[in-house]
Amino acid sequence: MESVKNTKITVEVLINAQLEKVWEQFNSPAHIIHWCFASDDWHAPAAENDFREGGKSKTVMAAKDGSFSFDFEWIYTKIEDLAIVEYILEDGREVSVQFEQTADGIKVTETFDPEQENTLELQRAGWQAILENFKKYVEQN
Repeated sequence: MESVKNTKITVEVLINAQLEKVWEQFNSPAHIIHWCFASDDWHAPAAENDFREGGKSKTVMAAKDGSFSFDFEWIYTKIEDLAIVEYILEDGREVSVQFEQTADGIKVTETFDPEQENTLELQRAGWQAILENFKKYVEQN
């Protein structure tokens, strides 16, 4: 596997919606359960979000057939209303999510430290798929 030391991965989408709606649907457990998975054979049966700096949050991601599931957990390190969310994953990796108003919509950019088990491209593809699922959810609701 390629070296992931000092490497960050960035994924982004452009969403045709109001910033407040994008922000709310990205950070609210009532919405997270509807979009936080990479493919149609997965789902997010539960989400908890203590949305404050120092708050701990969790999303359960699971295969619909029951064959596999895991808890995706983090602690918030920075929240700037309608602009930035930063957190540290349970394994120590850092994630930054930026929300930017553009002439064409809201640009959501996620930058994260990769884990050591999967290739960078596989991780990029998985996170991009989740972000695309988020875009689809927001634009349809």
